[in-house]
Amino acid sequence: MAYGLLLIRAVFGLSFVVHGGEKLFGWFGGSGLRGAAAGFAHLRYRPPLLWALVAAASELLGGMLFAFGLATPFAALLIAVVMINAIATVHGAKGFSLSKGGYEYNLAILTVALGVAATGPGRFSLDALIGWNGLSGLPWGLAVAVAAAATSVLVLTVGRAPQIAAPEGPGTERRVPNASA
Repeated sequence: MAYGLLLIRAVFGLSFVVHGGEKLFGWFGGSGLRGAAAGFAHLRYRPPLLWALVAAASELLGGMLFAFGLATPFAALLIAVVMINAIATVHGAKGFSLSKGGYEYNLAILTVALGVAATGPGRFSLDALIGWNGLSGLPWGLAVAVAAAATSVLVLTVGRAPQIAAPEGPGTERRVPNASA
């Protein structure tokens, strides 16, 4: 089990390090912080540069902590919040299928983060090395899930501008039913 958890943490954690590095520093052909901010502006995050920085730092730090198995519940929380926000703002409306831009992959990452929070990082982790083995189990997994959901709701409501309805053009007038009929 310890080898499997190490593999899972390393692959998912380092993938997040790359993703955060793309946003934060433009590494690996990424857009950098200004490009990420433009994307966040399109998604109505206000102020977009701040939220791009928060997301990129969460991905980079969360990925590093997750890969090394250090402060694993916190690492899982950072990853989970990013995935819930990605599902809510980008992928959720496109359905489940990854081939259609859906949330399939985001859900898989979210599940891995919550699963490792509940299981623990395993024997080959910095948490185990420094004696933080007790930071796992079902209560920790549930706490991370609840905290991630609450944080995401807060970010999605407070951190984003409200959606403005498109103006109605000619021929799109609303018809009000005759109340006397």
